[in-house]
Amino acid sequence: MSTRLPRTQVVYTIAVIGFIFTMHMVIPMYSNSSFLSLFADEQTLGLIYMISAAVSIFGFLIAPAFIRKIGNYTTALILVCLQIGLFYGLMASEDPVTLAILFILQAAVSSLIGLCLDIFLEVYTDSTNVGAVRGLYNATLNASWVVAPLIGSMLISGTNNYRNTYVAALAMLFPLLYLIYRNFPRFADPNYTHLSFWRLVKHISSNRNWVKLWLANIILQTFYSWMVVYSPIYLNKVIGFNWEQIGIIIVIMLLPFPLIQYPLGRLADRKYGEKEIMSIGFAILGASTICLSFFTIQSVLVWAILLFVTRIGAAAAEVMLETYFFKTVSSRDSAVLGSFRITRPLSYFLAPAIMMVGLTLISFQYMFVVIGVIVLVALIPAMTIRDTR
Repeated sequence: MSTRLPRTQVVYTIAVIGFIFTMHMVIPMYSNSSFLSLFADEQTLGLIYMISAAVSIFGFLIAPAFIRKIGNYTTALILVCLQIGLFYGLMASEDPVTLAILFILQAAVSSLIGLCLDIFLEVYTDSTNVGAVRGLYNATLNASWVVAPLIGSMLISGTNNYRNTYVAALAMLFPLLYLIYRNFPRFADPNYTHLSFWRLVKHISSNRNWVKLWLANIILQTFYSWMVVYSPIYLNKVIGFNWEQIGIIIVIMLLPFPLIQYPLGRLADRKYGEKEIMSIGFAILGASTICLSFFTIQSVLVWAILLFVTRIGAAAAEVMLETYFFKTVSSRDSAVLGSFRITRPLSYFLAPAIMMVGLTLISFQYMFVVIGVIVLVALIPAMTIRDTR
C-alpha cells in the first residue's frame, strides 16, 4: 500500500489492524496477574512485572535503529512472528521460570508492535485532523478493550485454566500478520531522525510541553497498570466477585473509551484546545478513584458504575494526551514516539513499586486513595501545558 491511496481508507485499515492487535493483548491481560500468582507470590509477581517493564524500555530504546535499518513494515512482521512463538510457549510450557520469561518477552514485543502501528498511522494522518484520527483510532482500540475482557472471563469460566486466554490471543495474531503483510508491502518509510539516547533526552527536554505531557502520561499509564494488575485481584479476593461478574464489570467500566474519545477528539480539533478537556479528565479520574476505597458492597451494578465513572475521566485525559502529542511530533521522529510509549512499560515498573511500599503502610482497600491522589498530581502539568489552539 503506498501513501498515494486515500488517507481515509488507510486510516480505517490501520484502525482494524489496531483493533485485532489490542484484542490479542487484552484477552489475557486482566487474568495475567492471577495466572502468574499460581506459581508466584505477590512480591515475585511485582518483580516479574518490573523486569518486564525494564525489558520493554530497552526494546523501545533500540527499536528506532532497527526501524531505520529494515523499515517499519519488516519490523512489524518480524515482531508479530516472534509474538506467535511466545504465545505458543505460554500455552505449552509448564516450567514456572520459562513461563515468567515468556511473559516478560511477550509484553515487550507487544509494546513494540504498538509502536510500529503508531508509525503507520502517523504517516497517513493529515495535520488538520489529528484529533479526529487519534480519537477514531483510540475509540477503535478501546472497543476491543470492552469486548476482550468479557471473552477472557468466559474462557476462564470460573476455573484456573487461564491458558485458554493465550490460545485466543494466539489466534488473533494470524489475521494481524496477514493484514500487515497484505496492506503495507510498499509502505514508504519517512526519513527517520537519528538521535542518540542523550541527544534524545536533550531534544525532548528542550520542549517544556513535551516534558509536561510525558509526566501526565506516565501518571495515567501508572493508573492503568495498577488497575490491570491489582483491581481484578481486589475484586476477586477482597470484594468476592467471581470471574464472570468481573468480566461484566470490566465491560461496563470500559464503555466510555469507544463512546466519548472520537467526539472529544473532534471537539479538540474544531472548538476547544486539549488542555481544558485533559484537566477535567484527570480531575474526574482522581476524585472517583479515591472514592473506590469507601465502597465494599458486593454489587456488580455499584462497582460497574463506580469504575465506569473513573474511565470517563481516563478516556478524556488519554485522547487529549494522544491528540496533543501527535499534533506536535512528526512521523520521522520514531525515537520521540518511542520515548512517549516508554511510559507504558515504565508504568509497569512504578505500579508494583507503589503497591509494595503502600501495603507496608495501609491495607489493600485504601490503595485506591493513594492511586487517586497520584492521578490528581497530573493536574499540575495538564493545567500548565500550552494549548495547540
